[in-house]
Amino acid sequence: MPIKILVFDDNRGRQEALQLLIESSDDLEFVGARENCNHVEEDILLMEPDVVLMDIDMPGTNGIEGLKRIRKQSPEVFIIMQTVFEDEEKIFSAIHAGAHGYFLKKTKPEKLLDGIRDVLDGGAPMTSSVARKVLHMFANQSSDKQVNQFNLTEREIEILSMLGKGMSYKMIADAGGISFHTVNSHLKKIYEKLHVHSATEAVAKGLSSVHHSKQ
Repeated sequence: MPIKILVFDDNRGRQEALQLLIESSDDLEFVGARENCNHVEEDILLMEPDVVLMDIDMPGTNGIEGLKRIRKQSPEVFIIMQTVFEDEEKIFSAIHAGAHGYFLKKTKPEKLLDGIRDVLDGGAPMTSSVARKVLHMFANQSSDKQVNQFNLTEREIEILSMLGKGMSYKMIADAGGISFHTVNSHLKKIYEKLHVHSATEAVAKGLSSVHHSKQ
């Protein structure tokens, strides 16, 4: 059975481009596109997607609110966030709300397709710029001990660092003497540790710490 993909994006040209990209792969199926998340629960029940590609900035109900509503109603659906902005707070808001992956829209098409497949295999795709911003958050741990509640291991920080330098999952696996699957597993654990349900106050404090450090 092909992987069913539902797109949320207010840009019609991008909707069409994603449809062409998805339909070019035999193992993927484009099931529809919506310009906002105003009726996201109904859209999910109607289209029954396996994976949602979710734009963050849309008129009406935006992608982060849509993400929260999908996670509440249909937690089995995988959600990969997409945005043109490298906005720290939006990135963390999406991850904390339960996103399974995060890509900038300038990500190469083949990497996006690989990310869709990775998330179905239990992975947690993340672009290098997002990894750098996650590391930046943890670089500010000393200014707020509450952030330590996330408990990233040395190996997880090492993998984030390599990813932040632009290394591919395969390169990270080779450098660390581990398997591709293990790299994915570590990234999945990082996402889980950052999800808001595990440390609401710590996340809020961590975001505040990062934000004020830039003032």
